[in-house]
Amino acid sequence: MQRFGIHFRAFFAFAGAFVCLALAGCNSSAQSRNPGGQPPPPLVLVTQVGAADVPIFSEYPAQTYARNSVEVRGRVDGYIDKWEFHPGQQVHAGDVLYVLDQRPYEAAVAQAKGNLAQSEADLDFARKQVALLQAEANLAAAQANLLKYQQDYERLTPLVKEEAAAKQELDAAVAALHAGEAGVRASQANVDQTRLSTQTQIASTEGKVEAQRAALRTANLNLEYATIRAPITGLIGDTLVPVGGLVTANAQQPLTTIVPLDPIWVRFKVNETQYLAFKKHGTLSASALSLVLADNSVFPQKGYITNTLNQVDPKTGTLEMQASFPNPQGTLLPGQFGKVRVETEMRKNVVLVPQRAVQQLQNMTNVYTVGANNQVELRVITTAERTGDNWIVTQGLKPGDRVIVEGQLRVRPGMPVTPKPYQPGS
Repeated sequence: MQRFGIHFRAFFAFAGAFVCLALAGCNSSAQSRNPGGQPPPPLVLVTQVGAADVPIFSEYPAQTYARNSVEVRGRVDGYIDKWEFHPGQQVHAGDVLYVLDQRPYEAAVAQAKGNLAQSEADLDFARKQVALLQAEANLAAAQANLLKYQQDYERLTPLVKEEAAAKQELDAAVAALHAGEAGVRASQANVDQTRLSTQTQIASTEGKVEAQRAALRTANLNLEYATIRAPITGLIGDTLVPVGGLVTANAQQPLTTIVPLDPIWVRFKVNETQYLAFKKHGTLSASALSLVLADNSVFPQKGYITNTLNQVDPKTGTLEMQASFPNPQGTLLPGQFGKVRVETEMRKNVVLVPQRAVQQLQNMTNVYTVGANNQVELRVITTAERTGDNWIVTQGLKPGDRVIVEGQLRVRPGMPVTPKPYQPGS
């Protein structure tokens, strides 16, 4: 009987403890409810929209290309002895690309030097006028003899009149005088002829010397052309003629090609309406362009429109534009595809709302806002362009409205909520 009483008291003690715990749980649950017995307002993240000036960007499919690519060709004929580059290598203007067999051109230079030396010696001899000097010496001797004959004649003439000398001596003096005069005339003619001949020889030899100098310059130039150098700086392609192959100056196939990479050029097309908008807003040449690559990364360098073709393509109704981008690291290669992003307009004092706050319901676009007393309101809005992670709102919102960015699925119009500021990127 006593054991039964002990068990009975233990049962009531346990029951009492259970009741107390139950009451404590009830009190705790009751405390978690508001005084009206309803659950607390749900937590939502809101942002207060404002007005701002927003640039509008448009994107156009684009492709890179190299404007001033160069085909490397030989200027002289010859067999390739050396190949001094690797395909895909960056080369600079003046770098050696190919070396042809130079022996024929070295021999031509040596021959041209010999011919020039011979011509210069002939010119030097002609300028000394040896034949002319000899002819002038002969003329001087003839003139001296003539003078002697004249003196003999003048001396004998009075003597013969006075019969102091024989007339035969005077006749001999007259004959000698006539012969001396003839000799002077012949010597003078020989001098004139020799002088003319010498001048002609000098002029001819001078022309020959100039021709030989030109031949030597040509031979040196051909020898220089036997070493083929890069005409520009850029990325070089594969060689199309191997070592030992024949290079000809009039070959249709180039040896290789070089494409300049800095700057890299980009072409894209716009339709007539877009082109007119560019002209209207003055963004055709002033705006910096961004290039979005195939992996959706943005090329770090900005570009500018440099050229616009002079007519619209009648088949497509588009106009090609060409822009240049600095490419100092050679990151971009000709032929790559991407998108050109260009600022087409600056919208003044527009309302922006985060894209994640906008909902599409049938044919309506709406957002939830938090109004007076933290109650939810449904707003039907009209959106325009998207800029970044935001929509431009043209109707339905005004600066200062609080828009729900997160928690839309837990609310309905008229419901009270607990708003907290939305932090972008959270």
